[in-house]
Amino acid sequence: MTYKVNTKEELEKFVCENWNAINTYIDDEQSKLPQPLTSSVDVRESKYKFAPVDHNMYPAGFNNLCNKDLAVCGAHFRKVFDTVKPNLKIVGLIPESHTKNKFYLDHLHKLTEAIQLGQTEVTLFSPDPAMFQEGETMVELESQSAFQIKIYKAELVDGEFKVLALPDLKFDVIILNNDQSSPFPLEWKTLKMPILPSPFVGWFRRQKILHFEHYERVANKFCDQYGINPDLIQAKFTSMENLNFNTKEGLDQLADKVEEFFKTLHPEANVFVKASQGTYGMGISVVSNADEIRSMNRKVRNKMDVGKNNLKFTSMLIQEGVETIVKYDDAPAEVTIYLINGQSCGGFMRTNPLKTSQGNLNSQGMLYRKFCISDVRQNNDHQIKEAMYSLIARLSTLGASYEMKQLLETV
Repeated sequence: MTYKVNTKEELEKFVCENWNAINTYIDDEQSKLPQPLTSSVDVRESKYKFAPVDHNMYPAGFNNLCNKDLAVCGAHFRKVFDTVKPNLKIVGLIPESHTKNKFYLDHLHKLTEAIQLGQTEVTLFSPDPAMFQEGETMVELESQSAFQIKIYKAELVDGEFKVLALPDLKFDVIILNNDQSSPFPLEWKTLKMPILPSPFVGWFRRQKILHFEHYERVANKFCDQYGINPDLIQAKFTSMENLNFNTKEGLDQLADKVEEFFKTLHPEANVFVKASQGTYGMGISVVSNADEIRSMNRKVRNKMDVGKNNLKFTSMLIQEGVETIVKYDDAPAEVTIYLINGQSCGGFMRTNPLKTSQGNLNSQGMLYRKFCISDVRQNNDHQIKEAMYSLIARLSTLGASYEMKQLLETV
């Protein structure tokens, strides 16, 4: 099949010259679908392509965004709030429960700051009783950067969250920043106030496999619209179900599938085997041949068996390893883009001097480097990389919108 845009260089030029039209196309597609309030997308750039390699609806790295982009996040939050309720002012924010992670507390401070820049008041609270000592109604914590974080204990009563220490507080909207790898045992359907994102699209229901199936359709449709070779914006993938890394059940079949998958790739490519419900970079193995699956030792199998909150991994995404050509201080790097309501509004580089350009950078040794993307405009050649990363992230989030639609139809 012949395309108008056949190479990575042609794609960069096309995006630079058609930035406004491309974003209008994505805006129109998004307008038909539910949107994740917050998203982060990991984007890899190789010699030959750009590709999203992960999408998260409950990102935990707002502390890695530059201050200019945080202000843009605030403006986008305000736009969303205006559609939820006129003069919306009081926001409740539900965090993760792992408050011993001081960098996550930095994130909470910056996320709160971004929401407040949307002209709101924010209270952090949690319905998780395990976060509090007996008799406690609030915990005060110090983040890595010495920010003071207060999280209040709350209960869901008659469809409303009641903050025990602030009984008169009534929220206009709830923002959920807990990915629910282990879901709260709450009757979410009784909730009388809006909550964003939906509590029914956490990792207890999401699957990376489903996400990338939707992304593939979104990418192919976009490329068909503009005559672009779709291989330029996606990584190949397949999947495997019913695995048990503890007992080795299905391991030989996984190796056989990986072996066949390698035949479709460039001879020097690696393969990422990822837990379909994994988050925080957990449940990932990078292999250069199928025998590494067959000979997987107990330590690696344990890593692949369970993840955050002891979530058992039984389904695997088998994904083309996109070798990164991006570097920071001579270390391999990849870009993460943050989005509010499907609009790109910030980003950073994840770099890892302990890994190769084909490795999993979201692992021990990773470092973060800020960069601003707020000023990307049409025909700004010097910002073409940021424009490309933004495009891939927006298309990935469009795929997540279709994923949300499917999940919410079965609630």
